[in-house]
Amino acid sequence: MNLRDIGEFGFIARVSRGCLIRPDNIIKAIGDDAAAFTTAPGAVTLITTDLLVERVHFLRHAIAGFDLGYKSLAVNLSDIAAMGGTAREAFVSLGIPENCALEYLDEFYRGMQTLAEQYAVNILGGDTTGSKVDLIINVAVHGLVPPAELLGRDGAKPGDIIFSTGFLGESRAGLHLVLNDIRIDTPELEMLLRAHHRPEPQLREGRFLAQRPGVHAAIDVSDGLSSDVGHILEASSVGARLYAEKIPVSASLADFCARFDFEPVDYALSGGEDYTLICTAAPEHADQLAADFQKTFNRPLFAIGEITATRQMELIYPDGRLASLTPSGWNHFKEK
Repeated sequence: MNLRDIGEFGFIARVSRGCLIRPDNIIKAIGDDAAAFTTAPGAVTLITTDLLVERVHFLRHAIAGFDLGYKSLAVNLSDIAAMGGTAREAFVSLGIPENCALEYLDEFYRGMQTLAEQYAVNILGGDTTGSKVDLIINVAVHGLVPPAELLGRDGAKPGDIIFSTGFLGESRAGLHLVLNDIRIDTPELEMLLRAHHRPEPQLREGRFLAQRPGVHAAIDVSDGLSSDVGHILEASSVGARLYAEKIPVSASLADFCARFDFEPVDYALSGGEDYTLICTAAPEHADQLAADFQKTFNRPLFAIGEITATRQMELIYPDGRLASLTPSGWNHFKEK
């Protein structure tokens, strides 16, 4: 079935089913000129938006509709997580080309609704229009965070320990599999492809960090570890020293790099779209923070370096060699 068979309003009626996950405080959902809802008193409102363009951010033929919907919402929820917030309402706008099957769009919304339900996020509307060639996706998410718990990029202090909430570089490896049409023939490769197609936003981890003493700054790893640490350094006017042997690399990424002759640390430093969180914490709170994280999430909080006053980013190798680091992750207007 094609979109023209049901028209814009038929499509809106079709996708609106299942979008209202949490009806409390909602006055008007999908179906009016604007959504209407009340927000919590004494909370900071967060708004984030991401634009995903076919052939720039994804290849439609290489990703299932479910996974694309899931990821389109996940990347926005990750921004809310990085600021310590709770995600509340989402808005989805689509530019739809004529060759995009209605069944693909059904799966797109099913993937988005599956993730929305997991985090009690309502999908309250958006817009649809035609597109000449590519599928274009814009998602905006509203969130809340208590004023005293708001995390940002500008609070890092010299001496802070730099932590990662998860493994790095997996999504870049998954992208390599897609771009090179590599057959997925092992569980390790399947895990890397899933990391790229269906990232998990770390909202619970973000709330945990926001509520802990001594956490000074945070960011999600969307552009790559070196780039995103660089964003913290620039905003906080500080430097950083990272330790190569402490950068967390999964067994799946290590297997991939051995098979295709890549360096795991390079993948971790320059890969984007991992959507783990990077935070900095005062050294006197670091051990307790890591212990509490392990207890809460049953996995490590990885200490990967420390903040310095040098305004430079450095990488220390296991043999003691020191290398200057420059951001090497994704940049939309510099990549060729």
